Amino acid sequence: MPQFLARFPRVSETASGAGFWKGLLTAMIELGALIGALNQGWIADKISRKYSIVVAVGVFTVGSVLQTAAIDYAMLVIARLIGGIGIGMLSMVAPLYISEISPPEIRGALLVLEEFSIVTGIVIAFWITYGTQYMNGEWAWRLPFLLQLIPGLILGAGILFLPFSPRWLVSKGRDQEALSSLSRLRQLSTTDSRVQQEWYDIRAEVAFHKEVSAARHPTLQNRSTSSRIRLEYASWTDCFRRGCWRRTHIGIGLMFFQQFVGINALIYYSPTLFGTMGLNHSMQLIMSGVLNITQLVGVSTSIWTMDRFGRRPLLLWGSVLMTISHLIIAVLVGKFSSNWPAHRTEGWGLITPPLVQNTGFGAYTFFAVFCLLSFIWTFLFVPETNGRTLEQMDHVFKDIVSQEEEARRKAIETEIMGNGMTNSLKV
Repeated sequence: MPQFLARFPRVSETASGAGFWKGLLTAMIELGALIGALNQGWIADKISRKYSIVVAVGVFTVGSVLQTAAIDYAMLVIARLIGGIGIGMLSMVAPLYISEISPPEIRGALLVLEEFSIVTGIVIAFWITYGTQYMNGEWAWRLPFLLQLIPGLILGAGILFLPFSPRWLVSKGRDQEALSSLSRLRQLSTTDSRVQQEWYDIRAEVAFHKEVSAARHPTLQNRSTSSRIRLEYASWTDCFRRGCWRRTHIGIGLMFFQQFVGINALIYYSPTLFGTMGLNHSMQLIMSGVLNITQLVGVSTSIWTMDRFGRRPLLLWGSVLMTISHLIIAVLVGKFSSNWPAHRTEGWGLITPPLVQNTGFGAYTFFAVFCLLSFIWTFLFVPETNGRTLEQMDHVFKDIVSQEEEARRKAIETEIMGNGMTNSLKV
């Protein structure tokens, strides 16, 4: 908007090197998110998932305040970096917390609700910014930065009323608190057999992984600061060792294909295409908003289908449909890109990043190939996790290193359940 460009002329299209400075401004959020996500693991283990969310909200709040108050380009870049750190921390710990407190039968739906909330926020933020562009003065762009504080503060305050993760409590040796937390989350008595069974499973899984860690890194168990730091780094390398590499491969692969199927390019650069189609600035923004709404509709369907049909079918069918869509767009670009204003009917539904300016239909062919590869990869490697508890994931991913480890796991489960029955008889 003109009010924003008046304060930050460096990113204006008429400025020298505007593309680089605009890209840097956008990249700061991504860089900050990377830093935040990489560091949130040990923070969440140290102070709990619950309180680490509060810390993340605090960092995000600082970034938002600085963005609202920015007076030059450098300040805005640093503010976006700080805000990105908070976003990265939240993007890592929020799904972790949701997964650890949710029952398996609705875990997928709850995680989709998180994504639904994110996309809803994007849509709301877009239309707020669309409306504020008509305001006079710098509050046209400062107000959207300020308003993003509201949901952040609500999250930071609201999380304090939720229970700790039972799995985190068990990892800290607070077993009885974990039982109480499970009882509260499941709305069942602490003596209910289902609560008791889940409690036993969590304790067995935590005990097993502690034993595995001690066996793999026996010299790093003295709880000193240096040992803790080295153990944190060792835990990262363990992700690529036998017994964990399958789920690491799948986690990385899912994130890789999420980016390379082209969705971010389609969302971020939608105004560019609508401009080449002869639409005025206002209509470019409106159509970009409509695109965001269609994304929201797509996410909302997964609330029901995720747990109804499973994860694999959604990934497979999504890959197929996106492959077809990109191929159609590639054909349209190849035939009509030389004169979009004369072919607006064919252009509806087409979104293009700057990559297309240099490669034409090749960009969409590129995305179509990766969508097809995502289908093949999902079919070959991604297991179905629908209806399985977190404690069953070793079996789902076949990450049992040896018969000895499997026997040890069963021995731990038997020991914990036996102790539980003994304590119940004493009561």
